[in-house]
Amino acid sequence: MQCMKKAVYLFFALLVSAVVGNAKVCLPQIFQSGMVLQRGTTVPVWGQADAGETIVVKLNKKTATTVADANGHWRVDLPAMKAGGPYELTIVGEGLAVSEKNSQLSTLNSQLTLSDVWLGDVWLCTGQSNMETTLERVSPQYPDELNDSNDMVRLFHVQYQTDTHRPCDDLRPTSWQKLNRDNAWRFSSIGYFLGKQLQREKGVAQGIIESAWGGTPIEAWIAADTLEKHFPMYYKQLQLYRNDEYVTAQQRAASQAEQQWQMILNANDPGLGKYTEPSYDDSGWTEVNQYNLSPKREWIGSLWLRQHIHIDAQHAGKKAQLLLGTLYDCDYTYVNGKLVGNTGYQYPPRRYQVPEGLLHEGDNVITIRFVNKSGMPHFIKEKPYKFVFGKGDEQPIGEKWLLCEGAEMPRGISMGVSLQNQPSTLFNGMIHPLAPFAVAGVVWYQGESNTGMQQAADYAPMLRLLMKNWRQAFERPQMPFVIVQLANYMAFVEHPQDTGWSRVREAQRVIAAEDPYSELALTIDLGETVDIHPLRKKEVAERIALDFERLVYGKKVQLAPKVLRTEVKEGRVILTLDQPIKSGSLKFFELSDEKGIFHNVEATGSGNQIIITSPFATPTAVRYAWKDNPLGVNVYGQNNLPLSPFEISLRTSTSQN
Repeated sequence: MQCMKKAVYLFFALLVSAVVGNAKVCLPQIFQSGMVLQRGTTVPVWGQADAGETIVVKLNKKTATTVADANGHWRVDLPAMKAGGPYELTIVGEGLAVSEKNSQLSTLNSQLTLSDVWLGDVWLCTGQSNMETTLERVSPQYPDELNDSNDMVRLFHVQYQTDTHRPCDDLRPTSWQKLNRDNAWRFSSIGYFLGKQLQREKGVAQGIIESAWGGTPIEAWIAADTLEKHFPMYYKQLQLYRNDEYVTAQQRAASQAEQQWQMILNANDPGLGKYTEPSYDDSGWTEVNQYNLSPKREWIGSLWLRQHIHIDAQHAGKKAQLLLGTLYDCDYTYVNGKLVGNTGYQYPPRRYQVPEGLLHEGDNVITIRFVNKSGMPHFIKEKPYKFVFGKGDEQPIGEKWLLCEGAEMPRGISMGVSLQNQPSTLFNGMIHPLAPFAVAGVVWYQGESNTGMQQAADYAPMLRLLMKNWRQAFERPQMPFVIVQLANYMAFVEHPQDTGWSRVREAQRVIAAEDPYSELALTIDLGETVDIHPLRKKEVAERIALDFERLVYGKKVQLAPKVLRTEVKEGRVILTLDQPIKSGSLKFFELSDEKGIFHNVEATGSGNQIIITSPFATPTAVRYAWKDNPLGVNVYGQNNLPLSPFEISLRTSTSQN
């Protein structure tokens, strides 16, 4: 009798909960027309519907059926399929409804149909700003690559999203886009080049998911329960930001402080509306070189620069692009009194468009208003400074400028909350909503934000946890990872150097070596001294693709050389590698003495060995390329890939993975 009562109650509840004419099936953002699904593996499809609703999913003559749970959640796993398309993915929800006229039960169907769906390979490209670096940013490096289009490569850009409390159910609105210049211009350049190369080589559709956020630390990408167990201090840090009223108040205060600082600056700047005028008399200004604007170490506030440029009759009136390299920090740039560009921080290249008719024959004036809140305004060396009128038609800008101080200011009030930099917030907002979408592999390019010495010390265990964490979320214990090692950057120094950059690179090397489902993509020879965002992203993508040849496609390919064994013998240290290398003198090797102090040493390559003569009896460790910027590394293997920087103990002879 009790069971009968329960059955009647459940049946009545189902009738009451059914919504007349409103049965609805919903899919998360990742499932849209134009998408790519992963071939060769089960394909999870999930979404939301009415509780108890029957869901039927069909793709390529395959069908899967399930029932939405009490919360309306449902999921099916389509069987593994070969590459192909375009297909339609249909999701049909079959619910019960009550007729308004006669209270009769009826079946009410709702259907979603996604078109232009392909089966191919899907790649998750994630990390911080070097993964985000767009095609537009690197376009001068690859002018012949910019107008390509390929309908078989689809791009999916995950919008910024954070959450301090819990993993998000879905992403912010976005869509799958076909690869062409317009869609790729602001997309990850690494993702762009990777998708093009793999589609060309494999002949199947490629889906590139970009989920990255510049300047973010690794802990922001790890789940909260993982941090709570293994790094409780980071979890406590996250808890500080779970007070929404506090976060809102901080953000409001930061906005008000910024507005107040800018208002005072502008009210006290004598140059506004005056120094930008072409006719302004700047004869009393100080002449300076753009690479040495002032002997002062810091100038907070505004600083004005002017340069007079002669334009000949041939170029007068023509539109042009003004290249001002990269500047520190914020600039407002004017040509003949007209604002042609503004950039709010140091890293983006200044490529400002000068409209037709603005330049005239004779004297023209470029005016730059720097606004700095720290350091000294300056131009970055080794960058282009010129007018470009067309291909091969350029006019350089001189290094000499006229300078005038604007308004000197106190430091701004430091306030605000950068939620994207807090532990777990990006796992919650930008990774969890993707899982368990089937992907072929992950490209992880991050680490610059963890190069403080203490952060660098934590990097290896954190990266190990992240990979385990994501494999659990995506339900793929062997999900391949390609870890992009940090590029060479900053000034070269001759003497031995121990910094966080080297320690993060070593952590990346060690984790890639210990994990059978990961590889390292080397960039130690692709960096730039003056730019944390080097432009050679196509070469990075090529090295990533080669790693995936082994990890995903099972090919026997020659990757970067690795040290297999070390031996100390008769006053020499001998490193045996897995392949022959360039013969002759090799750079950037160091040995440590009995006290652990490192010294530069000479090394020679011969066959598959590196031979180092030790200046002391008992060397304790060997390092290679252990610098921020080992400019000019020259240990290369058979596939023209560089040897990774490393530190290896010599206290006993060792074998390396």
